[in-house]
Amino acid sequence: MSDPHGLISLQSLCLTVNPKIGIIAGNGRFPFLVLEAARAQGYEVVVAAIKEETSPEIEARGAAVHWLSLGELSKLIETFQREGVTRAVMAGQVKHKQIFSSIRPDWRLAKLLLSLGTRNTDSLLGAVAKVLADEGIVLENSTSLLEPLLAKSGVLTKRAPSEQERKDIAYGRAVARHLSQFDIGQTVVVAEGACVAVEAMEGTDATIERAGGIMASLDSSASTLSRSLTVVKIAKPNQDMRFDVPVIGVKTIEVMYKAGATCLALDAGKCLLIDGEGVIVAADARGITIVAE
Repeated sequence: MSDPHGLISLQSLCLTVNPKIGIIAGNGRFPFLVLEAARAQGYEVVVAAIKEETSPEIEARGAAVHWLSLGELSKLIETFQREGVTRAVMAGQVKHKQIFSSIRPDWRLAKLLLSLGTRNTDSLLGAVAKVLADEGIVLENSTSLLEPLLAKSGVLTKRAPSEQERKDIAYGRAVARHLSQFDIGQTVVVAEGACVAVEAMEGTDATIERAGGIMASLDSSASTLSRSLTVVKIAKPNQDMRFDVPVIGVKTIEVMYKAGATCLALDAGKCLLIDGEGVIVAADARGITIVAE
């Protein structure tokens, strides 16, 4: 069919220049970084902000923001459909304990929760992703817009790990790989070949703080363990990059320093340095080594 006025090509151009993407925003800086990156790449952004998690500052970032509670899955779907969103990303943490203690699920989420065999992060968010897909909303990798912030392979700091730290990394990785198969947590804290703490629902920073507290409680005159801690944070064996991606920021480095941790091991290409080079600068300033493998 002829198009003498060029309307078809103009319409196609508008769709290409101004595509829409939805952001399901949790806490922290992650949603803000994704929002900025999406807008820089020409996307019109629609934010579904979680009342219990998202910073109110998201309102000032020039995107359409819709507030909903953690349990309002139907409202999330209705909001994106009304806005014409067919692609979305999850950005920002939702505390695991919030999911099971602070929400009032609507009928759709309640039905989903009852259908789960296990209530871990993978099973829950995977089921949510399927419901969204059934409604025409495809969840994409949350790192797809932030590739430059993924940890690169090698020693990232000025100081390389010591021989003991490398041994602790190897041991910590072995423990973390086994735990990650059950979606228990992604972080293990080690001291001289002893597992001091593993992550469960509390999150990475709280796990490191707990490890520091354990070490501080030991009798310094009788303890056979070094006070130096090694933190290992890995991706799951089949990490779904659409959600629950390992994230490290400057705050984590500060928590490590206070806890007496001197080494951080990450998975290259699968962990976001949320503050970019700022993470490396902070680690160097505190004598902490970071290595990604």
